[in-house]
Amino acid sequence: MLPWPGVVKLGSMTATRRVRMRPHSLRARMTVLVTVAAVLLLVPAGLVAGTVARHALTSTEWREVRQQSAVTARAVRSGTITTIVEPRVAGVDLVQVVAPGHHVIASSHAIRGLPPLTDVWPGVRHPRKDLQVCAHSHMGCLRLSAMRVRSSPDSPVVYAGRRAPGVLSTGFFDSLFGIQVVSLIALASLATWKITGQTLEPVEAIRAELASINVKDMSNRVPEPDGADEIAKLARAINSTLDRLEQAKCRLQTAFDQQRQFTSDASHELRTPIAGLRTQLEEAQLHPDETDLHEVLDRALSDVDRLEAITTDLLLLARVGVNHPATLERLDLAELVRTEVSRRSDRLTVHLRLDPGAIVNAVRAQVLRVLTNLLDNAQRHARHAVWTEVRHNGGKAELSVMDDGDGIAEVDRERVFQRFTRLDSARSRDHGGTGLGLAIAREIAHAHCGTLDVEESPTGGSRFVLRLPLAMPLPDEI
Repeated sequence: MLPWPGVVKLGSMTATRRVRMRPHSLRARMTVLVTVAAVLLLVPAGLVAGTVARHALTSTEWREVRQQSAVTARAVRSGTITTIVEPRVAGVDLVQVVAPGHHVIASSHAIRGLPPLTDVWPGVRHPRKDLQVCAHSHMGCLRLSAMRVRSSPDSPVVYAGRRAPGVLSTGFFDSLFGIQVVSLIALASLATWKITGQTLEPVEAIRAELASINVKDMSNRVPEPDGADEIAKLARAINSTLDRLEQAKCRLQTAFDQQRQFTSDASHELRTPIAGLRTQLEEAQLHPDETDLHEVLDRALSDVDRLEAITTDLLLLARVGVNHPATLERLDLAELVRTEVSRRSDRLTVHLRLDPGAIVNAVRAQVLRVLTNLLDNAQRHARHAVWTEVRHNGGKAELSVMDDGDGIAEVDRERVFQRFTRLDSARSRDHGGTGLGLAIAREIAHAHCGTLDVEESPTGGSRFVLRLPLAMPLPDEI
């Protein structure tokens, strides 16, 4: 058993209570911290300021009574004094001229007829004395300056004074400084609470938006405040991360869909050529004397070639989207198109209109496959020319290929991308091809979180448009 279990329990409860008493929000913590700092700084400063102010006020009062006593002493020496003394210093209204024997020979109106204010008598060696007396109950405490008029033994003494501030006056003075200190502390706390709240408001908006984002829908983005401070950089970094996560999710979902589609296509499309090949071989085996061996072998090899082409395209479709990040690179679509078109030997001229700045993160070989498929398709159906354009539109890079052929009916514009689809114009399948060219092109577009569509063309033919997200800035560029 542990010794002093009660103490241990009490300590644990105290520690728990201390932890619970700590404010949880950063806003509250900052406000408490600033308030404590303000108390530690302003309270001592207020005390010092009050002390200095009181000392300055007291020094001023003593200086004024000394000044009045000196003025009155000069008047006595010059013989201009009468029985009534007119104070010359504002606030010093208690003035007496007292002869030896403590006989009042002149005084101010405020103390007319009163006995000497004090019995203190300055000596010849110390002709001035400052003192505070409280002998007169009806006047309270007085601050006096006693000054000899002359150095002779029969010299009169001048008393000049004023009432000393009472306890109420001093308390009011201290209360004034106390109110100022409390007001400054409250103002600092309130300003910290407001400023911290405004500063952290974008952070709360970012937190709320992040909380609403889920795996099924990652299209939302956190608000990005203006400026280049730490919160703005954090918001941009979060949005950049969400962009990468959305693209990774897009590629992963594409890979899963392609695996399922591969199984379906393989079981459906490979069955027919395999069955035809098997029929030819079995017939040749049953009737060897009636079979032209060269013709059978030619047909068999033709079917094998078709099987190989279909298998190759199906495997490509299965691999599209399973792109390791290391295989992605920053591609300039305009430069890519210019290079590819220059090395081709097409029957019709390809007119280029290439805008710079359309940079994408993509797999070079797959984007080239899309471009090749679209150019081959356009060359096959164009009458006089083919046009290829590259531009950037908003956050997308656009690559379009147009021809001046017969075009594609609006009802068939989605069907041409379906696997093994045959249109009357045979536009979706090469002559002798697999019928997967446009399907592969669209799958590559989807694997790069882009789109491939057929749209209206100003040339009267068809216009295939590939749209890919523009390359995101690198982390050190944010």
